[in-house]
Amino acid sequence: MAATKASKKSPKDNPSIKNPEVYEALREQGASPEKAARISNAQAKYGTKGKNAPSTKGGKSPDYEEWRRDDLYAKAREIGLAGLSRASKGDIIHALRTH
Repeated sequence: MAATKASKKSPKDNPSIKNPEVYEALREQGASPEKAARISNAQAKYGTKGKNAPSTKGGKSPDYEEWRRDDLYAKAREIGLAGLSRASKGDIIHALRTH
């Protein structure tokens, strides 16, 4: 039996992503796929102005690249990611962003 690879679809091909441009911008900023989809869909539904609009500015924390490796590892453990004790800083950042 041949194993098939799951193909990655672009957000424009995914009908559950209502605003693919916002989704892509959020992913490039480091948001998880779930968070990016949630925000982009809320903006598509409610717009970007008015009392029901989702906030575009929230709290600001430093980019993961500015964190020390030990702090990244602690954050990964805190959210339940395992198997990263020997991982590089870049690998931990990738795991945090894609969990």
